[in-house]
Amino acid sequence: MALHRIFVLIELVWAVGSAVATAQALPGCEDHCGNIHIPYPFGTREGCYIQEQFHVTCDHNYNPPKLNLTGSYIPVTGIDLSGQLGTLSHTVSDCYNEDGSRVSGNNSWIWFSKFPISYTRNKFIGIGCDTYALVQDYEGEKYGRGCISLCDSIDNVINGSCSGIGCCQRTIPKGVTSVDISVGSYDNHTEVWGFNPCSYAFIVEEATYNFSSIHLSDFPQRSVPVVLDWAIGYETCDQARKNLTTFACKDHSRCYEFDNGPGYRCNCYEGYEGNPYLENGCQDIDECKISNSCNGTCRNIPGSYYCSCSEGYKGDGRIDGTGCSLINVPNKKFSFINIALGISVGLTVILLLIAFILVGVQKRNITKVREDFFRKNGGIMLQNLLSRSENSVQTTKIFREEELKKATNNFNDMLVVGEGGFGTVYKGTLADNKIVAIKKSKLVDPSQIEQFVTEVKILSQIKHPNVVKLLGCCLETPVPLLVYEFITNKTLFHHLHDEGRVSSIPWELRLRIATETADALAHMHSTTQIIHRDIKSANILLNDDYTAKVSDFGISKLVPSGKTHLTTLVQGTYGYIDPEYFESGNLTEKSDVYSFGVILVELLTGQQVLSSERTEKNRSLARYFTSSLEEDCFFHILEDRVKREGNAKQLNGVAEIAKKCLKMKGRKRPTMEEVKQELEALSELEGHTLVEIQIEEREPLLSKPLAYYDDTASSGLDSIRNLAAFQVDSGGR
Repeated sequence: MALHRIFVLIELVWAVGSAVATAQALPGCEDHCGNIHIPYPFGTREGCYIQEQFHVTCDHNYNPPKLNLTGSYIPVTGIDLSGQLGTLSHTVSDCYNEDGSRVSGNNSWIWFSKFPISYTRNKFIGIGCDTYALVQDYEGEKYGRGCISLCDSIDNVINGSCSGIGCCQRTIPKGVTSVDISVGSYDNHTEVWGFNPCSYAFIVEEATYNFSSIHLSDFPQRSVPVVLDWAIGYETCDQARKNLTTFACKDHSRCYEFDNGPGYRCNCYEGYEGNPYLENGCQDIDECKISNSCNGTCRNIPGSYYCSCSEGYKGDGRIDGTGCSLINVPNKKFSFINIALGISVGLTVILLLIAFILVGVQKRNITKVREDFFRKNGGIMLQNLLSRSENSVQTTKIFREEELKKATNNFNDMLVVGEGGFGTVYKGTLADNKIVAIKKSKLVDPSQIEQFVTEVKILSQIKHPNVVKLLGCCLETPVPLLVYEFITNKTLFHHLHDEGRVSSIPWELRLRIATETADALAHMHSTTQIIHRDIKSANILLNDDYTAKVSDFGISKLVPSGKTHLTTLVQGTYGYIDPEYFESGNLTEKSDVYSFGVILVELLTGQQVLSSERTEKNRSLARYFTSSLEEDCFFHILEDRVKREGNAKQLNGVAEIAKKCLKMKGRKRPTMEEVKQELEALSELEGHTLVEIQIEEREPLLSKPLAYYDDTASSGLDSIRNLAAFQVDSGGR
């Protein structure tokens, strides 16, 4: 009930706001529907609106009457001349019984015509303790976003917090005019059913919603308030002005560009108020009749006002107290020409001195700014660390800013080869014609400078053939620049998923790429104690002979000696993030193991990590894979080329490894060293392909080998040997 009262209050605020803005309609046109004012360019009949999408319908069958967008069931709760419109959006739910059977569920697809959802006023919300929520659409500009909300006990839930414990949230991208909202759970709420039997998801005006733990047991609202943006037409201001007959901005108003889609908006000049879309709609504000800062006599003028002092006084009447001062009559009269000449000569001398000083100061400032950035970014600390390490002195260089600007043509956008949440990567050519990759990171937290410097030092010392080599860095800029060797054959993601590249990698290469990646991660975990934290196919680069190179250490963490985990803010890529780390914030090397397990499934299936083409329950690739194993459908989800080329023993073995890596509890997962050894052992196996064996046996292959999996086994190599033995026996049956 409290939530309902808030939404009713929001509708009243919209209505009052429209009235305050003097939201007039065209003469003879309906100017309100119930409590809702209808300002032009909106209207309820032909001749009363500017364009068809501004046609609204007032339904008098309700008391009070309801306003809707014509031709749809989308309600209008308020119209603001600043370019926003209030409406309501359905909530989506997914509910279960105590035994895990589904009680009810729904999804919601809404198209808002030309009115995009306001990306500044709304948020996408997911509620639940066993919940993943998705908002996406594949009409027009395709997009997809989601969040996960997990918790074991209601005691862990914090009212008002939507950080992933009981409630999660995401921003809405620009230009969204339609949404497909869905929600699901991992364990059908069986572990949390006593206080949270349902999951919920919805888009809502951020200012109107405050999360409460009460919503976990019952969220009664079927609809929530949402703010849409609106603009005129599809032209820019300059294009629209060419035809003054149809130009929407009238007298005393200005045109400004719409930043959430095509079209433009109008606004009254400062000092005017009213409706900028109507003739004489913007009226002068008489500041002298309302609050003003005059200390003398106030005089209103169009669009502004001025203050004059009383007779015998001079100064600025707007300044309180001493603004008007008594006029003193001078005893002597000075020649106007002499005064002007003296002022001119003085100003000329002063300007010359200022110009001379500025040239010198500017040079010193540039040098000082670069020195300050170098110090703040840990340059002195890094120099000291490198000077104590002979290896890194020989291999790691501290570059000058001018050197990297020249290499990238002043960071030309045409040389961008990669862009993500943690920085932009440019292709550059150094003075010695060596081609490099230059990463321009986001701002570094000053409190993390020491750790950043330590990680740069360690990365400079990593000598592993499957890790992208760090050549050096530049610390003279606001954000550090890192210089890496340039890898020519793009990413594993590109070769698995991009159009024209699907099924381009044979199974033999896939197994080699997986083994090389595992070897690199095992080396990082055991030798340098680095947790990568963002292992994904887009961060595995391939050179010309398809050798794997692990890259992008932008959010990697160095584990101090003696520690087994770090408590950090959760970062990574949705679909690859370890669920245990996501829920607890405790980062361990087993978090990389989970992400690597997802990559193994990508290599086996060739499918995207997140896909709306799969069922709602199986949109996550990890969930889809484990479900397929449980249902003995492993053969059916393999990529066609993998089926044709894959060694049956190897495919079953890789599936076993992936299954262990994707265990929900990190302690049950193998180490990367164990994974590497198992993959190396699989690479040496020989046998028939899955297709050959299935033709011979006429029955699925994986169901029986997976039955021999022992979660308590201490050695991954033992399971591979057992698996190989089983395949030999099975093949000779």
